[in-house]
This record gives sequence, structure tokens and C-alpha cells, in this order.
Amino acid sequence: MTRKLWLDTMLRTADPVLTALANGHLHRCLPMAFHPDRAEFAHLEAFGRTLAGIAPWLRLRPDGEEGELRDKYLDLVRVCMDMATDPSSPDYMNFTTGYGQALVDAAFLAHGIMRAPEELYFGLDERVRRNIVAALRATRRFTPYRSNWLLFSAMIEALLKLVGEDHIISPVEDALTSFTGWYVGDSLYSDGDMFHLDFYNSFVIHPMLLDILPVFSEEPRWSELLEKERARASRAAAILERLIAPDGSWPVVGRSVTYRCGAFQLLAQAALQGLLPDGVSPAQVRCALTAAIGRSLTADSYDSDGFLLPGVAGVQPSLAEGYISVGSLYLAETVFLPLGLPGSHPFWSSPDTPWTQKRLWSSEDLPADRATD
Repeated sequence: MTRKLWLDTMLRTADPVLTALANGHLHRCLPMAFHPDRAEFAHLEAFGRTLAGIAPWLRLRPDGEEGELRDKYLDLVRVCMDMATDPSSPDYMNFTTGYGQALVDAAFLAHGIMRAPEELYFGLDERVRRNIVAALRATRRFTPYRSNWLLFSAMIEALLKLVGEDHIISPVEDALTSFTGWYVGDSLYSDGDMFHLDFYNSFVIHPMLLDILPVFSEEPRWSELLEKERARASRAAAILERLIAPDGSWPVVGRSVTYRCGAFQLLAQAALQGLLPDGVSPAQVRCALTAAIGRSLTADSYDSDGFLLPGVAGVQPSLAEGYISVGSLYLAETVFLPLGLPGSHPFWSSPDTPWTQKRLWSSEDLPADRATD
């Protein structure tokens, strides 16, 4: 029942974007009343971030009714990939203009492909693959800011390497070396030279490091960093789990809070990749994330056409910084990464288990939390 709730919510959120794009209508349908000055970026943001969230489920091959639904959406997404990257398409997306936002958006698209490469790259026609590669390479004209943006260039080059295309190593070296130096302890990285209290360790930093590093793990220093990163991500996931209150709310702090439950991408990815630490069970993560999804993706989070509205709980446009478009909001889809696990996995099959804050505020005596390096 919980899995169906997750699946229904994920697809309810994704469907307006994917259906409009597959029909070549996303530029016409995506609402632009909210921060209309961001219109040139919103479409790729919406598609790339949606794909980054649903890709593990598209990679899964479930049986029965869910399998039929997955096949339907995989076909839909493959059409979307063509529409988004074909220069002759009415919904061809922006990979080249602006001050660099296209680099950000293309990196989320690349991350989605990386999470299901057989289905979302190798399973496409050669023409579409060529268009994807050309679109991603076009973003090389942008120089990333010295922040989490370094990972966007690295993600694109990592995907190109993964699929056997020529890639440039220098952006990867720059990103990985920089974040090695930006580690501040207890699983957290600063986002550039200064540390900020926000969710960017979960929005971008850990998820992208976890998926970029394996592509370059033949290099001993990056293999060593990958081992460290997995341990750090495990601890960061434990911290995130502890932030979910008994009622499913969480501290709304820092930038980009209108990504809603996308704040827990790393916790979802740790569950997907088997990185949850001892003492944090898959079942308690499922229950905690279900509560967070229920608090954040409520009926009033969508407009009359089903597109997401800005806010954390309901409609709260004042929470959105100027760089956020309606497309940005679709990072919320990354909370659904565990749908890439089969229904037989303990994440889905184990009995409901209360999460840490629910246990603590029920007066249960639990071990003290402990920081790492």
C-alpha cells in the first residue's frame, strides 16, 4: 500500500511534465506566471529533475500492473528525450544561452541518464543518442562557479565517459579536488570556501559525488575518495533521517527550500544504494520519508493542471529565491529514488518501524548520536 502511494505521488507529479513534453507542448503548457524571467530555463529544469527522480524506477523491471505502468512511462520518457534534444523539436531545450543555468539543468538530465543508462541512453535510437551528446557537450561553453556548480560540469563529463563518448577530465579533476578540500567534518562539505547551513549536501553534493566517483574509480586516488565518500554519505543520511520530526516536518533552513521533500534526496539514495548506516533500518527510512512526502506533496501543492507550485507545505511563493523557476521545483521527485528497489526488498517488505524522532519523542531511551571524522 505504501509503495503504491509513493508510485502514485511520483507519477502524479511527473505526468504533466512528461505528457506535455512527449506531445511537443511543454513550452506552451508549463506555467510561467511564477518568476517569468526564468522562463528560458524552466523546461529543462522540469524535465531533468523529473528524470533524476524517476530513473531508478524506469531501470527496474517489476511484474504485473506496475511493470505495465513502468513500460508505459519508459516509452513516454524516450519520446521526451527526443523532443528535448532534437533542434527541430518545438520543445528543444536550452543548453546554450544564459549565464550558465543551462549547465545546471543539463547536469540533472545527465544524472537521470546515469541512473538508468541502459534504458535512457543505450536503448535509444542512434539519432537521439547523437542529439543528447551534442546537447551535453554544448554546455562546455559555461565556466561553473566555484561551488556545487563544479559538480555539474563533472557530472556531464562522467556521463559522457560512462556511455563511451569522448570526455574532458579537467572539470572532473577540478570538482573532486575542490570538494576534497571543502570537507568540513561529520559528513558535511562546504559549498565553496564558506560553509552554509542548507540542504545542498543532499540536493547536489553527496548524490553527485556518489555517482561521479565510480565512473573514475580506476584512478587510485578517486577510488580512495569513493570509499571515504560512501562512509560520509552514510553518516549524512543518518543526520537527515534524524531531522524528520514525528509529524513528518523538518527544519526549513537555507536556500532552495521550495524543492520540498527533495531535501531528502541523499537519504533516498542511501536507501537505494545500500548505504544506510547500522541503526537506521530501511523500514524506518521508508516510514520517515512517507511522512515527509505526506507533509510536503499535498493536494494544494499543484495547480489546476497538475504542475507543482512553489512552497514547502502548500503554496508559499515568498520562500522561493529569484533563481527558482517552476521547473526548479521538480527536484522534489528525487525523494522517490527507492522505487528503484523491488517490492521484495526490506525497504518495502519490512513492517512499519518508527523513525528516530518519533521514537525519541515517545520517550524511548536511544543511544546518543555520535559525529564522525
